[in-house]
Amino acid sequence: MPVTVLLVDDEPLVRAGLRAVLEAQPDIEVVGEAADGAAVIPLIRQLRPDVVAMDVRMPLLDGIEATRAVLRTVDNPPKILVVTTFENDEYVYEALRAGADGFLLKRARPAEIVNAVRLVAEGESLLFPASVRQLAAEYGVGGGNPAARAVLDRAALTEREAEVLRLMTRGLSNAEIATRLIVGTETVKSHVSAVLAKLGARDRTQAVIAAYESGFVAPG
Repeated sequence: MPVTVLLVDDEPLVRAGLRAVLEAQPDIEVVGEAADGAAVIPLIRQLRPDVVAMDVRMPLLDGIEATRAVLRTVDNPPKILVVTTFENDEYVYEALRAGADGFLLKRARPAEIVNAVRLVAEGESLLFPASVRQLAAEYGVGGGNPAARAVLDRAALTEREAEVLRLMTRGLSNAEIATRLIVGTETVKSHVSAVLAKLGARDRTQAVIAAYESGFVAPG
């Protein structure tokens, strides 16, 4: 089955460009478009896309608030990939904190766009880990978020789970973590699932944000 994508951007040319790039792939299908975040929830419920590629800045409802609304109200929500003009943007970091699964630059090359959609859909690797680390260093709280620290303390990660989380922050996939730790991929998947459950994280992106904000790892 192809990965289905909903495009949300107030610029028709951006939507047209993304559609052309994505629909050139046999394993990706664009199932709908919207010009503002306010239209996202009804379209998600109608179309059930796997991934929503959504502009972070829109006039009525921006990508941050739209992300919060989707995760708050939609059962089994899709992966959310925020699309942005600027990589080092506080709006992007806030969208990730709100629950977005990754971000994509509007100037990205076609191969990067396709790879981003596939990676986010699969959910087994962190998208642009160096950029997430840079965003955390600039807009995070340098490990000084008491709420994030409390969540990590309550999680009581085992030594192996903590090791897996550290490797997740570096962007390693499950297969790469398995190779590094000399264990099976299914074992790594079990550890990742345990980390997400203990942290109350929707996916590995939110787990990595929590790791930075709690001071578990330093973003620098």
